[in-house]
Amino acid sequence: MKAVSPGRGKRVLRAGGGLALLGLVVAMFGTAASRVDAVPSFARQTKLPCSACHIGGFGPQLTSFGRQFKLMGYTMKTGDGPDVPLSAMLVESFTHTAKAQTDPPADGFSRNNNAELQQASVFLAGRVSQHVGVFAQATYSENGGLLGWDNMDVRYANSFTSGAHNAIWGVSLNNNPTVTDVFNTAPAWQFPYMSADLAPGAPAMPMLFGGLGGQVIGVNGYLQLDGKWYGEVGAYRSLSPSFLRDVNADFDGRLASTAPYARAAYTWNLPAGNLEVGGFYLHARRGLPGTNAAGDAVAVAGPSDRFDDLGVDASYQRAFGSNHQITVNALYVDERQKLDATYGSGGSSNLKGRLDALNLDGSYWYRNTWGATLDLFADNGRSDTILYGDAGKPDTRGGTIEADWNPFGESDSWEQPWANVRVGLEYTFYTRFAGRVHNVDGAGRSASDNNTTYLYVWLAI
Repeated sequence: MKAVSPGRGKRVLRAGGGLALLGLVVAMFGTAASRVDAVPSFARQTKLPCSACHIGGFGPQLTSFGRQFKLMGYTMKTGDGPDVPLSAMLVESFTHTAKAQTDPPADGFSRNNNAELQQASVFLAGRVSQHVGVFAQATYSENGGLLGWDNMDVRYANSFTSGAHNAIWGVSLNNNPTVTDVFNTAPAWQFPYMSADLAPGAPAMPMLFGGLGGQVIGVNGYLQLDGKWYGEVGAYRSLSPSFLRDVNADFDGRLASTAPYARAAYTWNLPAGNLEVGGFYLHARRGLPGTNAAGDAVAVAGPSDRFDDLGVDASYQRAFGSNHQITVNALYVDERQKLDATYGSGGSSNLKGRLDALNLDGSYWYRNTWGATLDLFADNGRSDTILYGDAGKPDTRGGTIEADWNPFGESDSWEQPWANVRVGLEYTFYTRFAGRVHNVDGAGRSASDNNTTYLYVWLAI
């Protein structure tokens, strides 16, 4: 069972050793990293507005062009001369729950109505050479007060033609299964793109939803054929607890063996949009973490828990002229568990478990300036009174409604691509939380008491 981080645990890696990450990337590429491309630095590299690659003015929803840019390893460049391979992002947020939480959600915060500097990130992002590109992020969060590494994706990409067929192929070194993906159904890039980290979140979700993010290193090979067929296979190994301490990352236990990952998708390219259908697979065996005399997390010998995640997804994009865009995304993941380590240590009442997660979201954007999104989710699991407490189940259901304003979202907006601002107002509601509608915590709290209003201002340069 994977306990999730706030905001239903999606796409939020713990802020950790960002300086170590940047040092690692710079050491790998040295002064060759004189050009970049992704986030605003990608736009400066390509001499294109952010809206060329992103729906909604800027990240992370990718257009068809943005998907191809990522598959080609972030290497497309327009013009001569060096580009600065750095970008930065700031997110300031305010979080309110319908009823004050029983305890403060984190040190230094109140039981309700919390403002915070949620993220301050720096990106090393763009072209390194003709066939090598990088996307590496370091993040500081006021919640925890740590600076550390976040998503990393270093790619080699190339293309070839054989008869009537065109192909793109590449290899990625990365630290999070699904971070390599180009579709916004993938858990690493799934809506909500920003979410409250000081509000209650679902008690458990499948491993594919960030359960290994930032704790592993993996190598993936991928191939896209004729702009339609896509396949990717990879394998992940745990990073050492000492390294993860250096980068302030979580450690939830060492993988007992290499964790294979696979992804397949097919895209229909339509006159005004595209339709994609695909699937995911992840297999992981992970032991329980322990602590040493100093209280630091360490790997311990013993049995391991097994997680088998199988997912199916679909996405649809459609433009109506140059002013209107809609997107629809769907993902269902089923996880089968065999909890040898957890059950053997008394941490669960059942040897075998199961989790599944369903997400459906649709969005509309007008001139990449005004946006609205509706997301519905249902997370369910097999009963286990030790894992999930008195309710005995992790079942959590509800939805999120978000309204966005990007004042500089259009291709000819002021100071493109330097000025990128998004103001988002998000409301998340729960019809069931941790298996119950009422008395979800044993102290009279209802599922609807966790309903969350979340306001954020997102700046990217």
